[in-house]
Amino acid sequence: QVQLVESGGGLVQAGGSLRLSCAGSGRTFSTYGMAWFRQAPGNEREFVAAISWSGGSTYYADSVKGRFTISRDNAKQTIYLQMNSLKPEDTAVYYCAADDHTTPLRYDYWGQGTQVTVSS
Repeated sequence: QVQLVESGGGLVQAGGSLRLSCAGSGRTFSTYGMAWFRQAPGNEREFVAAISWSGGSTYYADSVKGRFTISRDNAKQTIYLQMNSLKPEDTAVYYCAADDHTTPLRYDYWGQGTQVTVSS
């Protein structure tokens, strides 16, 4: 089935920007709802942003609204997370996830994660 591979993480100073990418495989990628989650050391995994299969609807956690933008390019089978005005509290491993619509509110496929570190 589908495989997801994140890239674009790294070290950035507070106030800076990063753009994460998640490349997916499979012919049905364009039908999946997609999302980004993150997990900091000692914390539970938390929702960051989601985008519908067509890209027509997006959703954001309150903590990132106005700073992060999720987008997708189905022709390239890739989703993105543009992260601006980064804060130290954004430091986490960021995971890409896909919803194939088989079960409501469940993400069925996950990437391995990419580290984002924001220094002050």
